[in-house]
Amino acid sequence: MRRAAVLVLVLLLAGCTIGKKEKPAPSPSPDLTAAPSAIAVNPGPYASGPFPAPAKGALVGAWIKPDELTHVGRLAAVESLQADLGRRLSIVNTYRRFEQKIGTPADKEFQAQGATLMISWATGDNRSILDGEHDKLIRKQARAIRKLHQPVLLRMRWEMDRPNLRPTMWSGADYIAAWKYVREIFRQERAENVSWVWCPTAEGFMRGDAPDFYPGDDQVDWTCVDVYAGEKFQPIGALMDPFLRWAAQHPKPIVVGEFGVAKAWGSAGRAAWLRDAARTFKANPQIKAIAYFESDPDGNGPTKQFQLTGDRAAFQAFHRMVRDPYFNP
Repeated sequence: MRRAAVLVLVLLLAGCTIGKKEKPAPSPSPDLTAAPSAIAVNPGPYASGPFPAPAKGALVGAWIKPDELTHVGRLAAVESLQADLGRRLSIVNTYRRFEQKIGTPADKEFQAQGATLMISWATGDNRSILDGEHDKLIRKQARAIRKLHQPVLLRMRWEMDRPNLRPTMWSGADYIAAWKYVREIFRQERAENVSWVWCPTAEGFMRGDAPDFYPGDDQVDWTCVDVYAGEKFQPIGALMDPFLRWAAQHPKPIVVGEFGVAKAWGSAGRAAWLRDAARTFKANPQIKAIAYFESDPDGNGPTKQFQLTGDRAAFQAFHRMVRDPYFNP
């Protein structure tokens, strides 16, 4: 009995508790004031397809989630953000399912206003593509893009490296074969206004599997990455570091296809992160275009909500970024 009493006393003095788990220590705040690393500094010249990279600076674009996925809703969402920013977007990102119409009235209106479309196209199962099951659909989409006449950025199955897409991507080799197959159909349909954008995730480069999906310099016009301070609050340079080191070895301009900082990190933290992002983009002049993900997807928690509108400090930081002459080449 005496030994048991001594053991209980020792545990209490050591601060131990029975039946309760200790809370993990909070993540340390990242340094968002240090000078960013200059990694992706390949000076070109770039073979970027029909959509040329600017000689200096970087173009600004965004995806803006509309209240309704209609012609009026899409136009209103983009116009509202542009009015708040006091400038027009150079690139408008838009998402389409495999079979969803490309070349809508909204698409054409954005072009008429001077924006370039970045079409994020969710193609389907790679092996069924290679079996020829979707040839008719692919040809239809190629003709629709050709009829847009102006250059477009096409992100064919962006984020193909995500683990949850593996059942339809199968492997890097399957994705590469499907990429080449679709490109050949576009060539046959004379869809010559496409700049082909290869866009995996920053996480895929951290894991090391994203490069397995790269079709090759002869097949890709722009390299790309999607990068978020979501579950982890780290500087964008740290999040993109493995990608930037890989991209620096390829003579291609870079578009940051999606980037965002989550509401979970607070207004001041978000503003500091965006200021650091602007410095990072400038330090890596191979980055020739950026597109913010201005959206709070339905059902997502605060680590996956990225809309800046309504967050005064964060929006002001973004506003200063996009009004900088560097981002208005």
